[in-house]
Amino acid sequence: MARTDDEMLTIPQVIAEIGVPRATFYRWRQLRKGPKAIKLPNGAVRIRRSELDRWIASLEEAA
Repeated sequence: MARTDDEMLTIPQVIAEIGVPRATFYRWRQLRKGPKAIKLPNGAVRIRRSELDRWIASLEEAA
């Protein structure tokens, strides 16, 4: 599958990419400090590639 800006990533994919423990990622979500997510009708959660990239860039700006 080709990678595009609108690629929908699973939480395990995001966790592997940013290198944080699963519990940390879920805590960030609870605190609304993580990347914006999309909840699909089947209950699955996805994060757009473009949103993850935007979120990472915002962390770099704040550092």
